[in-house]
Amino acid sequence: MALLVDADGVVRQCTDTVRDLTGRGRQEVVGRPLDELVVDPPRFTEWAGHDGPSEFGAVLRHRDGHRVEVFASLVRLPRDDARPFLFLLVPAEHARRHRQGRDLARALLDQDRVGLILRDATPEDGWPLANPAFFGLPASAQGSPSLADALVDEDAEAIGARLREVMRTGEPLVDFEHAARRRGEPTAERQVSVSAFRLHDASRRPSGAAAVFTDVTGQFVARQRLTLLHDVAHRLGQSLDVTRNAEELASVLVPDFADHACVDLSDTVLEGGDAARLEPGTVLRRAAVATAAGPWPAEVLPPGGTRRVRDVESEALAAGTPVVVPDAADPADTGPVDREGTQPLFPAPAASAVFAPLLARGHAFGVLGLWRGPDRQPYSEADVPLVEVIASRAALSLDNARRYRRERDTVETLQRSLLPAPDARMSAAETAGVYAPAHTPAGTGGSWYDVVRLSGTRIALVAGKVVGHGVHAAAAMGRLRSAVHALADLDLEPAELLTHLDDMVARLGENDRSEGPSVAGGLRGATCLYITYDPVTGECHAASAGNPGPVLARRQASPVPETVVRPGRRLGSGDGSEPYAAAQLVLQPGDVLVLHSGPPAGAEQETAPERRRSQDSALAAASGDTPLASIAEDLLRDLHRTPRPEDVALLLARVDRIPPERTAYWEFRAELDQASRARELATAKLAEWGLDDMAFTTELIVSEMVTNAIRHAGGPIGLRLVRDDRLVCEVSDPSQAQPHLRRARMSDEGGRGLFLIAQLADRWGSRYTAGGKTIWTEQNYPSGTRGDAPADVER
Repeated sequence: MALLVDADGVVRQCTDTVRDLTGRGRQEVVGRPLDELVVDPPRFTEWAGHDGPSEFGAVLRHRDGHRVEVFASLVRLPRDDARPFLFLLVPAEHARRHRQGRDLARALLDQDRVGLILRDATPEDGWPLANPAFFGLPASAQGSPSLADALVDEDAEAIGARLREVMRTGEPLVDFEHAARRRGEPTAERQVSVSAFRLHDASRRPSGAAAVFTDVTGQFVARQRLTLLHDVAHRLGQSLDVTRNAEELASVLVPDFADHACVDLSDTVLEGGDAARLEPGTVLRRAAVATAAGPWPAEVLPPGGTRRVRDVESEALAAGTPVVVPDAADPADTGPVDREGTQPLFPAPAASAVFAPLLARGHAFGVLGLWRGPDRQPYSEADVPLVEVIASRAALSLDNARRYRRERDTVETLQRSLLPAPDARMSAAETAGVYAPAHTPAGTGGSWYDVVRLSGTRIALVAGKVVGHGVHAAAAMGRLRSAVHALADLDLEPAELLTHLDDMVARLGENDRSEGPSVAGGLRGATCLYITYDPVTGECHAASAGNPGPVLARRQASPVPETVVRPGRRLGSGDGSEPYAAAQLVLQPGDVLVLHSGPPAGAEQETAPERRRSQDSALAAASGDTPLASIAEDLLRDLHRTPRPEDVALLLARVDRIPPERTAYWEFRAELDQASRARELATAKLAEWGLDDMAFTTELIVSEMVTNAIRHAGGPIGLRLVRDDRLVCEVSDPSQAQPHLRRARMSDEGGRGLFLIAQLADRWGSRYTAGGKTIWTEQNYPSGTRGDAPADVER
């Protein structure tokens, strides 16, 4: 409300808004003294000497009797005016808000913590800065500086694009965060939060825009570091491989925290050993690198390269704190970092660096190196706490991986030491074994295979799997393998051997009282496939305890794998009332068997990929003469490429026959005169084979065994000689009674036959057959004599 008041305090003129504050119209106010409207009005004679406006609080009298607080401003008009004073009255609340808005605008324009942009609707105006100090420009900057004058082009364009969108759509922009690097400090990290809105005139037409900038660099850096720590914690430790952890550490730090990163580890740690500290001369191998753009700099030590810790580095890193190099271009600023060597320590574009030792649980594993280029804020002591936390987490993950690798290597070494030689060649078969550990932290389990030499020229092929993983599984596998060897020495049929093996596992389980993993616990539920093969007759006998059986591929038949045996119950998993099923078939030279260790506990069958690999390997081996060792290598590479939850063992066997010309068989009646005939036939055959030097001992062995069979077993009696890598002599009879070696007294007329045989033969024994038993002996050839055995047969 405005009033014109003369020097006597009489209202000469007023605005229509007088009714809003006093309840009176213009006619009621004009011509009346001011004191009827204002409580304690000013004395205008006292203001005669004042030229400028005066402001003060006042109280108005409203027509209905209440009082209205106002803010008054008194202005003296020119002297020649008959109404010399202009009296301006504003409600106190409105005046207070006006003052606050004015103070706010002044504060925004004067302080440097909040930026302000005010612009009109003219598109050519750009984005003028209302307070240049916030943007790093002096308040007295020439002209009217804009956003493009204050920030680097990239940041100014990104923020300007969002402000133009506000002008175009009228949609407010709230808390838009972006980098705002000043032109004078392009490497200094700075982040702002921008809120903007469009301005409108009284007709709601766009009249401009306002934008408020808040510096959130501190919060942004804190969030960035928390995010980095979260990524480090999430990605490190996912693998139990030392090198993989080093690669994850380098990659997680680039590009957010570094432009280049490398992890150098000691060879001792990479091999699973311990390293107490980074002594001078310690060999460090570059295990992992990462770079923000392009390949790894050629002038820097490449991945896989080695360097040695020097005295100055050892002393600096021994304290366990990171070493910061703020200015890599200044030799004096590199501190304790020794830059002498065959290759520079710093990449060419590096402007700053930090090196942190990787220490955990009293062990030193290596060094983490980080570099930044000149376009980024250099590393400083403020980065040390973050680098220390990252290095500590990384060292713990490396230590866990190192310990796991050492334990796994120990178990795998034990496992492999318990397995036979992977490749073997005998008259009966050519074999090749494959063992591949799992790709899981469980690693090595109890999968195994074996090739057992039986009496004569026969062999046994075995494959199986015990329950569990680790050392207990390896020990259980070794125990089961020893039991199979002991039972195989009795020359039992496969089904009978598995029955004895099942009884043994059941007895061990009854005596086992341990609650955790144990050897006996690993045997319960184990699988075992046992196959015997006779290269003289081609007969093959098989039985299975929980194993799906071998894959059979015949060379002369259609290329379709055959099913050989029906799996029985797992070892130690039943009451033994159901016998194991036996299978019998005849194999021809070149036929291939592939034995698989079988499915893990709880699974009834192999997975389709595992079975398919076995079939493909069998068909490849049966279709040609490719050495099994080559096929096994291809199979092992394929197994290593495919992740598996369990370890696996496979045994490939390509069977053969002993040629008829290297065997001889005769059958005799149970009459004593047949012993002399047997000696004559055996001696003649040895002469035919060129083994005259062995005729005397062989004649005695044949005579004793045939005579014993005639006296104690009856006929018919069979005699077989086999010229293999050893000379084999076998005598068969219909009796099930096994011979026993005893020492005869001086007065005894007999009882020395088996004792004599044991002295003359290198090995001897007996085995049950379907029609009785067979007593056999083996003799090594005299020195310098090979007995015309195949040249590729191993002795």
